[in-house]
Amino acid sequence: MLTAVSLIVLHLALSSHAAQAQQVQEAPLRAHLAFLSDDLLEGRGTGQRGGDLAVRYLETQAAAMGLVQLPGANGYRQTVTLVGSQTLSSSQLRFETNKATLSPVMGADIVYGSSNGKTDNDIDAPLVFVGYGVRAPEERWDDFKGVDLKGKLLVMMVNDPQPTMDEPNRFGGKALTYYGRWTYKFEEAARQGAAGVLLIHTLPSASYAWNVPQTSFSHERFSLGKDGNALEGWIQEDTAKALFAAAGQDLDALRAHAETREFKPVALDARIHLTLRSAVRKVEQQNVIGMVPGNDAKLKDQAVVYSAHWDHLGFVEEPGKPAQIWNGAVDNASGAAALLAMAQAAVTHPAKRTQIFLWPCAEEQSLLGSAFYVQHPLWPLEKTAADLNLDSMNFVGKTQDMGVAGSEHSSLLNSAAAVAKKMGLRIAPSVPDLGGAFFRADHFNFVRAGVPAFNVGSAVFSGDGSFAFDHDAEQEAAQMKAFKKDYHTPRDRYNPAWDLSGMVQQAQFTLNLGYALGNDATMPVWKKDAMYRRVAK
Repeated sequence: MLTAVSLIVLHLALSSHAAQAQQVQEAPLRAHLAFLSDDLLEGRGTGQRGGDLAVRYLETQAAAMGLVQLPGANGYRQTVTLVGSQTLSSSQLRFETNKATLSPVMGADIVYGSSNGKTDNDIDAPLVFVGYGVRAPEERWDDFKGVDLKGKLLVMMVNDPQPTMDEPNRFGGKALTYYGRWTYKFEEAARQGAAGVLLIHTLPSASYAWNVPQTSFSHERFSLGKDGNALEGWIQEDTAKALFAAAGQDLDALRAHAETREFKPVALDARIHLTLRSAVRKVEQQNVIGMVPGNDAKLKDQAVVYSAHWDHLGFVEEPGKPAQIWNGAVDNASGAAALLAMAQAAVTHPAKRTQIFLWPCAEEQSLLGSAFYVQHPLWPLEKTAADLNLDSMNFVGKTQDMGVAGSEHSSLLNSAAAVAKKMGLRIAPSVPDLGGAFFRADHFNFVRAGVPAFNVGSAVFSGDGSFAFDHDAEQEAAQMKAFKKDYHTPRDRYNPAWDLSGMVQQAQFTLNLGYALGNDATMPVWKKDAMYRRVAK
């Protein structure tokens, strides 16, 4: 017969046991995916009505399934104040040299805007070519050499210094490092106190055509409204060559010299005269967040975060075309829906550590929602074990492997490999990250804040993973890769015929990994390369 004391001991033992992940169900995942990508939500754009509807849906679902609100949150919301800025047609820009005056055509030759939250930015400044605009002590590289660049317009190359025969692994070899990303270039210009920054566009260096920055700068762009540039933009290669020639310089020769460590900033015999007028507004957007509290007396103060952004591009106006809804079914209604299905599976079976489900806003606006979260965390970052992010999920079918690119920087790789083995999966072979996919999803802001994190699964926009599908491997792999043509277009729409078994598998792997981390005796740790130190803000 059980005594009162033994009953209490039994209760405590049962309440603090290491629960295992429950099965993620396809039916709710599909229903959430279909709704979030429906025309009714108008593409879930930042600062648009469809985004507000998505937030309302997510917080309602969180409440209905029983997720617990976090201290410091407004219900299931964390308000993020963004500053939207759109360049007006009244803006005027010209370059002057001793030989010529050049007035590049907005959209065709140059695109630009501001990110400092001001409606009026007037610039009269000299131009300086700064090569790649990189300062990387671990690579013994400094394009600035201590030159005072305050008040100068910096002209930069895109991408990283290229590998050589003597240094085949310089700056990641074939892979793109964060120093090659346009976001780093803009950040570095602000740190230098520059008047502004222009990036020289080429297809090989950017890996995408001119229409990508052209479209981005043709509509409203968002920022957190601080530490931004008065001018930031892109200039076509041919336009840049003409400008450098008028300033008495050979762009090709300068670019060749910029591939060496001896490069120093080169002052150009040219000035920019800019009258930049912008329509500016403040917009309140919402990160949606809820948790399943841990059941271990000590470990419940630590947390595993699962994240998936809810936003897409909404109503989009492309040059010369009527506005269209960009639904973003794969990117990223899939991840937002999977997170709901995972939370539903987890809510009645807590792990030892707390599990946090986070739907950041404004990922499509340079990861702003997750950037705000790590700046204003609702759970201490030093007690955050990991962030497992889902973005643009597998809509084709089950695979025999799982992509875990980025986990190799920490002990997360070992944990992921153990989970994969239990599920009968292989870890997908590593491939060079040519497009910098690791830096383009919300987990990266956690990395920059020192939290081990990666994007789980084969990212359809990066080519990560071997696409080892269970059934017609060749056809299904081709279907996955073909989506790259639909990525960030109005064609990213939900198809009821999609086989979501692979998406469920990916969500299950993520949840299983979260439980493994949530029940482990120790927190994940960084490996010796400590990548986060090189990209930390």
